[in-house]
Parts: sequence; C-alpha cells; structure tokens
Amino acid sequence: MEEHTERKTAMIAAKETGPGPGRYNLPPTVGFVGHDYTKHSSPAYSFHGRTSHSAYSSDCSPGPRYYVEPSLTRYGRSAGPSYSMLARGKSADSKYMAPGPGVYRPEKCLIPTHRRPPSYSMGSRTQYRSVDQVPAPNTYSLPPVMGPRVPLKGSAPAFSLSGRTHRGGHSEDLAYTPGPAYYNRTDNNNYMRRGPAYSILGRHQASKADSVIPGPGAHSPEKVTNHKRKAPAYSMGIRHSEYTTPLIIEVPN
Repeated sequence: MEEHTERKTAMIAAKETGPGPGRYNLPPTVGFVGHDYTKHSSPAYSFHGRTSHSAYSSDCSPGPRYYVEPSLTRYGRSAGPSYSMLARGKSADSKYMAPGPGVYRPEKCLIPTHRRPPSYSMGSRTQYRSVDQVPAPNTYSLPPVMGPRVPLKGSAPAFSLSGRTHRGGHSEDLAYTPGPAYYNRTDNNNYMRRGPAYSILGRHQASKADSVIPGPGAHSPEKVTNHKRKAPAYSMGIRHSEYTTPLIIEVPN
C-alpha cells in the first residue's frame, strides 16, 4: 500500500472564517459592572438627583451642614486668649462715683500767687428787660483821638485843604490889572526876516494833453548791459513739429 503524506503549507489568514484580533475586547478597569476581576477596583460613587421634600416632610433637621469651630477638639477648646471690643461695663457699685486718675488736670489749676492774663468767655446775649431803660454797653462811643478837638488829649497840628477864595485872599486883585501871563508873545516874522513856509496841498490835475514821455521811475539804469561784458544767454523757443513741410524757396542762379 502506498502511504499518502500531506504537505504542510503556511496558513493563510484570508481562508480562515473565525473572528479577527480586533474582535476580542479586554474587560474594562473603570466602573463596577463588568470590571476586570484581576484588577483592584476603586470606590465608585453615583450622582443622583435631589429627592423631593414630600418624601421627608417629617424630617426637619438641617442635615450635615453644622459648622464646628477649629478650636474645638475632643479634649476641649484649644485656643489662645482672645479679646473683643465692647463697651465698658457698668460698675458693680453705682453709688461709687469717684473720678479716675485721668480726670484730674493739674496744669489747669490756677495758683493765686501767680499773675495771669484776663480771660473772657463767649456767651449768648441775654434778653433785655422791658422795665430796664438803661442803654446797652454798645450804645456808648468813645470820642475820637484824631483831630484838634480831642478832650484830655494832646493833638498834633492839623491842616485843612480848602479852595482858593476870590475875596479877602492873598490872590485877590484889587487893581484889576492883567498879569504877566495875560500878554501874548509877538511873532518874530513881524520884525525879522520871514522864513520859508510850506503848505501841504493836494496833487495838481494832470494836463489834458496826451503825453508819451516816460517818467523818471520808468528808467532802470541798472538793467543796461550793452557797455558791459556778460555771459552768453540762450532763449527757450518753441518746439517745431517734425511733420511740418519746410519752406523751400527757389533761388535764381
């Protein structure tokens, strides 16, 4: 009998009908459902909506929102001394009204043997009595200390400035003669050679005859250069067209 041996060939993945490598998934490591049992899972929390108050209508407790001071421990309060800014409390004995040391002012105590200046107080004006007819202190006025009429006072000489009198004064003219300023000075032209006199009049009207002679201001001697040397001068003429026919004149032989 002949033995048939099968030849081993390489496996072709395209001929296989099984699922590919991407078909298989590893179990998740996040969450609680389907978690990989070979891995350690952390505690999981869920977010749920707020329940209605109708279910717990009988429960009126505030819930876990109590504030515990940091200074309170299981062994008692652990904090340093603290002070508060409050008003001064009332004394235990209200009948004891002795002043404290800060009430005394020794510097304000007046010494009878020392001299001191007069002191005045600013008080309100008292009302006048209808029966009292004595005038107030501000009604009296002291006599002036300026001028010659000061009683019990020596006054300096005083002078007054008054207007000039026409009668009885030192300037009164009894003879009615004119003063030196009354006479006018004689004009020098009356007895000396008369000097030249000029008058400023308007411009005379030009003659009606037509004159073509230029005036003195029309001449410009500084512009005359015929008798002087000068550099060559050129003039800028107009550009002639290239298409213009030149002027051709027949010249007889």
